[in-house]
Amino acid sequence: MADFYQNGIVTTMHNLTRRSHEELEQDLIKFSKTRPLGLILPSLYSELEGTALKDIVSKLKQVPYLSEIVIGLDRADLQQYKHALSFFGELPQHHRILWNDGPRLQALDAKLQALGLAPKELGKGRNVWYCMGYVLASGKTESVALHDCDIVTYEKSLLARLLYPVANPQFNYEFSKGYYARISNGQINGRVSRLLVTPLIKALKKVVGYNEYLEYMDSFRYPLAGEFSFRRDVLNDLRIPSDWGLEIGVLSEMQRNYAHNRICQVDIADNYDHKHQDLSLDNEDAGLSKMSIDITKAFFRKLATQGHTFSTESFRTLKATYYRVALDYVETYHNDALMNGLTTDIHLEEKAVEMFAQNIVTAGQRFLDNPMETPFMPTWSRVVSAMPDVLEQLKAAVEADNAEFS
Repeated sequence: MADFYQNGIVTTMHNLTRRSHEELEQDLIKFSKTRPLGLILPSLYSELEGTALKDIVSKLKQVPYLSEIVIGLDRADLQQYKHALSFFGELPQHHRILWNDGPRLQALDAKLQALGLAPKELGKGRNVWYCMGYVLASGKTESVALHDCDIVTYEKSLLARLLYPVANPQFNYEFSKGYYARISNGQINGRVSRLLVTPLIKALKKVVGYNEYLEYMDSFRYPLAGEFSFRRDVLNDLRIPSDWGLEIGVLSEMQRNYAHNRICQVDIADNYDHKHQDLSLDNEDAGLSKMSIDITKAFFRKLATQGHTFSTESFRTLKATYYRVALDYVETYHNDALMNGLTTDIHLEEKAVEMFAQNIVTAGQRFLDNPMETPFMPTWSRVVSAMPDVLEQLKAAVEADNAEFS
């Protein structure tokens, strides 16, 4: 059972009483009458061939409070898109699939490219960005959740708890971030969050000094969780990165746009597991190695916008500070694991820390070498300003695909 401690400067919603899913669902049905609720599912076609997404869809079929489900489909040809229409066709809720590789959405993307407004990098961030645009275009929901499609421990209660803070009209939250434990096969997982992000924030606080942004980021129990929910108006002004810095970028944007009392985190699962990335010790452009570089650059970019100056020497100092803090966390998590009948591999944990430490310097050097790098996707407010009918075009393309091939 979770404790009731409120840490940091954002509200934490605990799971104190194991309130039944049925009770939560009844509340959400009531809330949805005045505040329609939706869900975004960013998916690769390959995830339709696994077991996790089949289980997720079978459980979503039983969710009565959703007005709309928006599925972003990446890396799919025509036959695969048709299969996706059938795959998701059993959902009783109103739903639409964005065939991101289809000619209609590609044509719209080309128009945005010509204006310098299209996402420049393929991946989850781009997929999520177009799905957010469709939610704005459809106008069917007021509060929207987003979660991954590879969750192998999925339960309906995860979605209910994720949506609740932004669904309840008595609350004033604009954004809710999910958190959970990461445990499988007798081990603690979540290495990038445990061994990079948390100790990196602690190290930055030592090197940079007191900083409200770092205090804010240090408030989140699982900053890299891919599960969050938001009010629809949030989508207009989110400027998020298209690389592995997506989750950190979303949190940073919420801190920039909203007061802390409009943001919360919520315990959505006793345990959570999904597919794992390789550590990629010998390849900076793959796996957790690339992820760690992208995430670290996201922190540097944010702090630079606040007037902090970085140099090669400061990155070396940060590396040394991080390394000492992270090694202490290796011991901390090992002891926590043992007390709970779990294990951690100290050797592999320390190898991950060594790689992350080196990647702090690598990320810093790339940041210095290319200070004009802008991996951010534009806000939808800006896109609409440049192309006033873009949301109508997006909705029309999705509806035309659905009408022609379903």
